[in-house]
Amino acid sequence: MAIGIKPMETDAEIRGKAFVHWKCWHEVYPGLVSQTYLDALTLEKVEEKAFRWRDNILVAKDADRVVGFVGYGQSDEEGTGEVFALYVLPEFHGKGVGQMLMDAALEELADYRKICLWLVKGNSRAIRFYEKCGFRLNGEEKLVSSISAEGLKMVMER
Repeated sequence: MAIGIKPMETDAEIRGKAFVHWKCWHEVYPGLVSQTYLDALTLEKVEEKAFRWRDNILVAKDADRVVGFVGYGQSDEEGTGEVFALYVLPEFHGKGVGQMLMDAALEELADYRKICLWLVKGNSRAIRFYEKCGFRLNGEEKLVSSISAEGLKMVMER
């Protein structure tokens, strides 16, 4: 397995990123977010969003197959970078792909001393991963009404 990390550029990579996003939501979030939301979350809807949001996305590829991605950028909070999304296909969990994506995103966010991310409350696997990367829960929570779930904020200061 030779995973490469690169900026998302081609239509095939955009479709691959959308598949990873869709597949992960349907495998990770049942019981954590609204089932009604998940039932309505089709691959087509996720693809439409992926073609609209092309900036600041890195993909992890195993040969020609997209197996993970990370989205990053400026947070709403002044002077803070944010990791907006990081997903890896479940069959690639535990193989270092998530860490490679996080390392690449943190490099892109090198100008920020503070970086944050939000995750779904109850996603203990993600919390452990982000803690391993140097993020800490800061106590902030918010209701994300569209998915009927609580979001938890994690922060890294460097």
